[in-house]
Amino acid sequence: MRRTSTLGFCLLAIGVMGCAGAAATREAFEQLEEDFVLGTLALSPTAATGFGLHTYRGVSLDDALDDYSAAGIETSRALLNDIQSRLAQFDARSLDAEQRADRDMISDALSESRLELEEIQGQRHNPTLYVELLGNGLFSPYVLQYASLGERYGHIINRLSKVPALIRQAEANLQDSPEVWNRAAQEENAGNIELIDTTLRSHCPAEKRSQYDQAAATAIAALRSFNEWLETELARRPSDWRLGKELYADKFRYSLATGKTPEVLLAEAEADLVKARAELSRLAAPNSVEKALAQVADHHASVATYIASAQQALTDATNFVRARNLVTLPRGANLHVIETPEFLRESYSVGGFNAAPPLEPQLAAFYWVTPIPRSWPRGRIESKLREYNESAMRHLTVHEAMPGHYVQAEYANQVQPRSRRLLRIVFGNGPYVEGWAVYAQQLMAEQGFAADSPGYRLTLQKQLLRVLANTILDVRLQTMNMSDQEALDLMIKQAYQEPEEATEKLERAKLTSCQLPTYYAGYKGWLALREHYRARRGAAFSLKEFHDSALEQGAVPLPILEGLLQ
Repeated sequence: MRRTSTLGFCLLAIGVMGCAGAAATREAFEQLEEDFVLGTLALSPTAATGFGLHTYRGVSLDDALDDYSAAGIETSRALLNDIQSRLAQFDARSLDAEQRADRDMISDALSESRLELEEIQGQRHNPTLYVELLGNGLFSPYVLQYASLGERYGHIINRLSKVPALIRQAEANLQDSPEVWNRAAQEENAGNIELIDTTLRSHCPAEKRSQYDQAAATAIAALRSFNEWLETELARRPSDWRLGKELYADKFRYSLATGKTPEVLLAEAEADLVKARAELSRLAAPNSVEKALAQVADHHASVATYIASAQQALTDATNFVRARNLVTLPRGANLHVIETPEFLRESYSVGGFNAAPPLEPQLAAFYWVTPIPRSWPRGRIESKLREYNESAMRHLTVHEAMPGHYVQAEYANQVQPRSRRLLRIVFGNGPYVEGWAVYAQQLMAEQGFAADSPGYRLTLQKQLLRVLANTILDVRLQTMNMSDQEALDLMIKQAYQEPEEATEKLERAKLTSCQLPTYYAGYKGWLALREHYRARRGAAFSLKEFHDSALEQGAVPLPILEGLLQ
């Protein structure tokens, strides 16, 4: 038996106390993370269902709608104050690198939430807030199979019964609204009515039908009344949709977390736009860009085969990623291609992605593709089909699903511990998420996906022009009074977009802020991150190992990810 010296015993004791202190800090910090994320979701039950949180402190969230009464808003403010004071008690020196990353994310999320609650105040100006939360609140329990159909319809019925109260809160809160927000809310609200009256009703179990019909009738009446109120009352109080320079700069700082100002990113985007146009011209030669892109656009699906073309693109992309061993793919088969829900088609006019809930990762994930209405005029249909031609549909699928958002989300759903996973998903960094999806498009082209189609590389360059135009649009529209015509000219003449696509993007730019720049900021960040990682690894660099390591961290801001991958 080895004797322990007095000095050795003291060092051992100090080490044990240090470990105990570190463990206590870790537990306290993880509790703070859980309290913040779960507390935030509990105040937004419609979002909570989508994230897989069904009860909180004994209360069923699936039966509730968000509370936008004065008391509900005050409760949100109290949560922010509580988390802020508790976060301040953690000295960065007492935390490890992962905890410091989470601490910074919580701090930015608190700042952005407070900015929204106290200064931007969407609840007072944006009617789409209420319309979309209701649509999500009804669609999630319908499409996510977290319980039996009968139990989920019980939740839907209970939420329907609360629609009149939500509409009363909306009408009491809304002081004014930009015309474009008001119009979008009316159109999306019509989608909600269709969802309730047709889709949900047609799938309601027989034993719930009487209850459903009664709740649906009351909800539909309230929603129709709300649309009338929007059209006749709120429309009389128009306001500007622009954030303005100061509010935009604050939101940009907290939501993008790249360390760059809007002005710096704008300057970079405008310089890269010139380079990207030159590269597109080189790829199009000897034809003009317009002629080359027109030839690519000629190869497109029909209205009837549009959704099926996305499914085929997904199969092709999955096979390619697996064959090239670009990243370790998720083991499950939980991704479904479906039509974009009607209540979201104003915001997602092309498509989108909805991940499996982080608290129930075994459930389905959805790649949305927005169908083209047969009722559109022929010219409008043709413009849409030409914009989302065969090559463009492949890019959309790579971006939204394989190996873009779907793969990234599946990795995010495996982050441990649970508190970190929830934080990095619910408050995930936009440039990380959207940047990965754009980087995935570049990666697939680099590796030879659809190499037999010259349109794929041309379309990639056109897609990059769109990413650049997104940033220019957002900054200039929100802070520099860019006109509609200037915006359309940028997209159509500089970025070669079809008029239909440009018109829809302009509306989206007015409905959102600080989201469109995430694609470019993140794309640049991911490319820089890969090169830095390559330089550190030297001859040992592995593309697959880089992707796996970066995705395993979850959606942290890219400057933070750089440090975590050291």
